[in-house]
Amino acid sequence: MLDFVRDSFGGRIVYHLSNHKYFSYPEEDADYVIPEKYLLDGKYRSDAQSLHRQLEDDNEATASTTSTSTSTNSSLSGNTIIDNKSTDDHVFVEWDGDDDPEDPRNWSLFKKGFFIFEVAFLTTSVYMASAVYTPGLDQLQRDLSVGRVVGTLGVFTFVLGYGIGPILWSPLSENAAVGRSSIYALTLLVFVILQIPTALVDNIAGFCILRFLGGFFASPCLATGGASVGEVTKYWNFPLSLAIWSIGAVCGPSLGPFFGSILTVKAGWRWTFWFIMIVSGFSLAMLTFLLPETYAPTLLARKAKRLRAKTGNDRITTVGLLENESRTMNQILVEAVWRPIEVTVLEPVVLLIDVYIAMVYSVLYLFFEVLPIYFVEVRGFTTVELGLTYLALIIGVLIAASIYLPVIHHQFTKPILKNEAVYPEVFIPIAIVGGCLFASGLFIFGWSATTYTHWIGPLFGVAATTAGAFLMFQTLFNYMGASFKPEYLASVFASNDLVRSTTASVFPLFGAALFNNLKIDKFPVAWGSSVLGFIATAMIAIPILFYLNGPKLRARSKYAK
Repeated sequence: MLDFVRDSFGGRIVYHLSNHKYFSYPEEDADYVIPEKYLLDGKYRSDAQSLHRQLEDDNEATASTTSTSTSTNSSLSGNTIIDNKSTDDHVFVEWDGDDDPEDPRNWSLFKKGFFIFEVAFLTTSVYMASAVYTPGLDQLQRDLSVGRVVGTLGVFTFVLGYGIGPILWSPLSENAAVGRSSIYALTLLVFVILQIPTALVDNIAGFCILRFLGGFFASPCLATGGASVGEVTKYWNFPLSLAIWSIGAVCGPSLGPFFGSILTVKAGWRWTFWFIMIVSGFSLAMLTFLLPETYAPTLLARKAKRLRAKTGNDRITTVGLLENESRTMNQILVEAVWRPIEVTVLEPVVLLIDVYIAMVYSVLYLFFEVLPIYFVEVRGFTTVELGLTYLALIIGVLIAASIYLPVIHHQFTKPILKNEAVYPEVFIPIAIVGGCLFASGLFIFGWSATTYTHWIGPLFGVAATTAGAFLMFQTLFNYMGASFKPEYLASVFASNDLVRSTTASVFPLFGAALFNNLKIDKFPVAWGSSVLGFIATAMIAIPILFYLNGPKLRARSKYAK
């Protein structure tokens, strides 16, 4: 685990402050054998001949491996391509073969598991903040002298903040000179500090501004956490690893009100933010010294810098560094701002999935409004009892994950390992099942939430809705990742993140009005849930369309594989 500490944000600080004395790299050892391709023609050539006399010919050059898909037929089966890049102008640093231990994809299973746990814990700790204070909304209304709708603006601004944040943080984290770990650490530090004034603020304007900033600085792990998981995972296992990380991402917003209800009763609504500060502070301490850099262009850029210092050969560089030099500010802005809009408007698959996922995501946030309406106002639950009802969302996610993981292993991972062609549509049947679960769960919740039946019935509906949402998140995101060219994927997912977060931020503002205006005596939330259920039922046509016409849609798209 020493390499985890060495390549972490804190480890890098120690490395530089000690003038490379602590946490040094193999290239800096006195007995390091420099591959001949990195040597200058004159200065080191005689030494190179003696150093490399004992090495075999195939160790004289470095190789990099790139798992690629067969783009001609949109198959996900990959081939390993060995590519040595060396020109008169540059010598490119790449991974030293398929089994290079510096490549995060070659880590041990324990290291990969621990890394995914770290990213999942980070994601959960900041996602909890989105609705953590909602059980204490009545207290906040009294303290800040506002109404209920204005009080929910804290959810709106936080979710809006983490929807906008990736426009800045995602391109920055994909800069070879920056990487991901430093972005995670620095933004989380700001997020932790922001919880202090949020807990102390005494006016609603300041509260909303602080919540927006909190969401903005919380967004890197929410936007690129899945990418970090993919950087330590072989592509045939990526859907499984992504699902494990997503459990934390989907459960986080539900865990917030669960803990928030207890804290509100015991210490007041302000303590919900002290709690977030403590949890995210622990996450900050852990990732600062134990979360290594995994972004390959950044790791290779650092290696190139060490080799330049070792050899004096200024021609040593990486593809990522050259891309940084060639990109203008205008190109960066186009990729970060305009391209996601362009892809959304011109690509029907992206637009339809964005709308569908936005609706699903918004309904999950709407539960933070509707559950208090039924369980507190109708059934008379206490604040703590209300908090316990949010565990139904987590149970739904865990049940869905227990079904999804073995199914996707059988339908995706095993065929890939057998070198069989696997197409993006492999994910769609599970998405259709998820859509049916999601819609039926809304009807179950609405029509079982009566004044006279047992309170457990609506929670079955909540669990079914969340299970369906989890299945759709996993399958539709994987479908997009498998369908589009790599150079457009960042824009595709940035588009989805912005659309779903912006939409979800608005839903809680009118959620109470939707259910209160449509309630009837014995069924207080039935018709409000049914409106959403009918919309969800109609939207099942979207994955069905992809299943029937996916290859045709990709063939007509300039963005698809």
